[in-house]
Order: sequence, then structure tokens, then C-alpha cells
Amino acid sequence: MLDVGLERLTTILLRMGEIAEEAVELSIEGFLKGLDVSERVRSLSEVLVDMSVDAEDKAFELIAKYQPVASDLRIIKSYVKIAHDLERYGRYSWDISFIHRRIAQSERCEDPWALIEGMTEKVMDMVHASIESLRNHDAELAKKLAITENEVDEIYFKYLDLSAEASISTRCLITNLLAVRYLERIADHAAYMGESIVYVVTGEKVALR
Repeated sequence: MLDVGLERLTTILLRMGEIAEEAVELSIEGFLKGLDVSERVRSLSEVLVDMSVDAEDKAFELIAKYQPVASDLRIIKSYVKIAHDLERYGRYSWDISFIHRRIAQSERCEDPWALIEGMTEKVMDMVHASIESLRNHDAELAKKLAITENEVDEIYFKYLDLSAEASISTRCLITNLLAVRYLERIADHAAYMGESIVYVVTGEKVALR
């Protein structure tokens, strides 16, 4: 039955959410503390890729088998997009940990302007909120992601503007710049998830970034 299939698809996405949140948190912790977590994060990222493919396959199977319409079709289409967003959480998390190991050699890089830690907190809040809004189909929580996404963008652009004045090593400067870029992209995908959740719940198409 279609309802059973949707429940299974929802279960996959919620499990992806748990793994994605773990990947983001682990990569951020490694970056801030100067720890090499790249292999652990890579493993989580690969799991998310496989689960995203599984979610997409199940979604198309439901469409082919039951030819859903209206709200059911809206949910299935949105869930495919959300699976991609969750997979990107993992990919950008691995990018952060990989660059940290490859360029900074897992060194704890100084942040001259004390901006990155605040940025990571906001990104983690967005990741958590996006997953909670999915779990509870909470459109209002999803809409609030736009506020934090704007704050993340402000920090990102401020860091870019200040980078020319950095007095840290070149390898740490490059690592930090790439890290804030990947964090900004995670925030973007959290906002995309929010848009999909609002659409699932209300049928309204909104732009949250």
C-alpha cells in the first residue's frame, strides 16, 4: 500500500537525518579541536550516499506502482529533494575534515577574528532544526531557518572580507576559508530542506535563502 511505502520512505529520511547530523557535528568538532576525523566522516558520508540512492529508488517505485496524486505526490517529490540535501550534509562534512587533514595536517588553526566558532554553532542549529522540522512536519520551524541562514551568510562574507588581513599561516588561512565555504553550503541545504518541508505541509512554495 502507498501509506506503508511512504512510512518506509520517511523512516529512511529520518535515519539519514540522524547520520547527517552526526557527520556535521563530528567534522566541526574535529576542525575546531584539531583532530583528524576524516575517515570516520567519510564513512558516514558514504552511508548517506547509499541511503539517498535507496530513498530515490523507493520514491520512484511508489510513483510507478501507485501513481499518487495531490499531497502524496507532493510528499514523494519533496522527499527525493530532502534525501539529496541530507546527502550533501555528509559530503560537505567530509570536505571539511578532508581539507583539514590534507592542507592543515589536522592542526588546530587559529581564527584571528573569532568568527568560525559562532558560524559552526549557527550551522549546527540549522541542521538540527531542519531535521526536527522534517520529523514533526513543522512548517513554522522550517521557515525560521531563513533567519539563521542570513546570519551564516553575513559571517561568511565578513570572513572573506577580513581574510586579506590574516596573520596566520597560509595553510591555515586556506583551510579556514574552505571550511567556512562548506559550512555556508550546509546552511544553504538546510534552507532548501526547509523549503521542501513547507511545501509538503502547506503546498506553498517559499524561498528561504
